[in-house]
Amino acid sequence: MKTSSIQTIHDITPKEFKNRYLVPQKPIVIKGLANAYPAGKKWTIDYIKDLCGSVMVDVFDNSNSNKGSAFTTPDLKMPFVEYVNTIIENKPTTLRMFLFNMFKCKPELRKDFPCPDFFKGILGRIGYMFFGAKDIKVRIHQDIDMSNVLLTQFYGRKKVMLIAPEYSDLLYRLPFNTHSLIDLDNPDYEKYPGLKYIEVQECILEHGDSLFMPSGFWHYITYVDGGFSVSYRKLAHSLNAKLNGLLNLVIYMPYDKVMNKLQGEKWIIKKELMAEERANLAIAKLKEKEQPLEFNIIHTEKTTLAA
Repeated sequence: MKTSSIQTIHDITPKEFKNRYLVPQKPIVIKGLANAYPAGKKWTIDYIKDLCGSVMVDVFDNSNSNKGSAFTTPDLKMPFVEYVNTIIENKPTTLRMFLFNMFKCKPELRKDFPCPDFFKGILGRIGYMFFGAKDIKVRIHQDIDMSNVLLTQFYGRKKVMLIAPEYSDLLYRLPFNTHSLIDLDNPDYEKYPGLKYIEVQECILEHGDSLFMPSGFWHYITYVDGGFSVSYRKLAHSLNAKLNGLLNLVIYMPYDKVMNKLQGEKWIIKKELMAEERANLAIAKLKEKEQPLEFNIIHTEKTTLAA
């Protein structure tokens, strides 16, 4: 497994973003982007708490053993103030919030941080908020709709590891899902040998930083500190990615949910075996590509000796 840092810049125009990053689907970190907007200074954790404290929110429990399917049903509901206090007080918790459309509840927040010009599109008015306590981890996954994502950090730090979609089979992606059961913090190369061939790009987002995650990129996130971020989405650039996102939403995920209910653990085991078979096939193809080079080296050595 190779690792490298995601490129960092401090400013960008819509034309530069499209030509250098959106079209070629290349991740980028834009330092301090939020500071160009009122939210950069206004959105402290206390400000968000005071404004949104009474809002009832969906909360998900990381200790939930739902390993076979997507998280779509919240584990509990509570007033936002009750949840956010765990972040402020730095209390250990397995609870997190994601894909919460706070702009729908509090439209004035959108005025503080509208979708940046270079990222605007038909999804540009939908801003989702994500909250997590220190050390909370978000399992490795692709976004189910395959949209491009601009993730902006407003409080605390967050480590993000990105992997291009071309490595999906080597990541042991579960069929009919957009997540994997591997642990990038402790990669098990014996159980998952495909991990030896993947390339990981990573960064640590600080207050005000924005990360562009291209369509279909796998991401594994760790909350270095308790904090929150906001994401804007932009439709996938390619027709194929748009189609995959649609299929995920209307066919694959519903089918997977049904099969989980009908077969339970048997269905999960079956998917794991399918993921392993696909990874082994991908590994075999990679080794085939290496063989001609090895053959040429051996052939050259033999020719030299014969001479």
